Amino acid sequence: MISILAGTNSFLLRQELRRRVDEFIKKYGDMGFERLDGDEASYERLQESVQSLPFLADKKMVVIERAGSNKQFAEKAADLLKELPETTDLIIVEGKLDKRMAYYKTLKKQPGYQEFNEMDENGLIRWLISAAREKGSALSSNDARYLLERAGPNQAKLANELEKLSIRAGEKISRNHITELTPQTPQSSIFDLLEAAFSGNKRRMLDLYHEQRVLKVEPQQIVAMLAWQLHILALVKVAGDRSSDAVAREAKLSPYVVKKTAAIARNISLAETRRLIAELLEVDRRLKSESVHADDVLQQYLLAVAS
Repeated sequence: MISILAGTNSFLLRQELRRRVDEFIKKYGDMGFERLDGDEASYERLQESVQSLPFLADKKMVVIERAGSNKQFAEKAADLLKELPETTDLIIVEGKLDKRMAYYKTLKKQPGYQEFNEMDENGLIRWLISAAREKGSALSSNDARYLLERAGPNQAKLANELEKLSIRAGEKISRNHITELTPQTPQSSIFDLLEAAFSGNKRRMLDLYHEQRVLKVEPQQIVAMLAWQLHILALVKVAGDRSSDAVAREAKLSPYVVKKTAAIARNISLAETRRLIAELLEVDRRLKSESVHADDVLQQYLLAVAS
């Protein structure tokens, strides 16, 4: 059996890989399990592992990470996969594949091809509710959205936070539990800070800035995160009518982040975006080359954005 696990959502991909490996070892033992890396193993080593019969086991499982990194393997994959013994389960693990390449087309033809892509906001909310239910806890849609906004879209981190919440909160996870037990991620707060600035809400903007400093986030780190958010904003602006999902795929960004940024982009021009980037660059230059009070300079920039 040939399985292809590919895509940018490493959390779900790794979860599925772990499930399959655990099931195999439970049934056949670990004598027949082998894991190789296409970055390190020679083509001859990969070929031998894929085509050889199991030794001291009824069946073998071979997991090859980044098999396409091995140029010979990628070129000969079509023929190699045809010669797989019935006693071998092969799992090829890839990240983002180039869909123009023959290697991708070969893998895509396999019945066991699965692609794990990043989830958008609604997908993450549904996943949080379902994952909480599996842990014996109830999580409402609104509270799932709050957890997402507070912790950010990284599924591995969300899974860890959900594990902690389900243990401490029990049968029902409330907003109070999330506020008490889940730290606000700096990246998520920076987006909220920028959103407050663009909406002209100076009080909330300054409160969020203060929260960042309480969290020990230094002004230069805030500048770097603001630059990243403005970079995404610029990408969304120049994308024109293309969908958020298309922009996320092309720029290799989270769909959740792009969709949130698109809400801001509707209320700002491309020229304004360029101006803000240029002014932030000047803030960065001053912080690095002049003897200035960093908090004052950065807050003045944010107040100008809010105005």
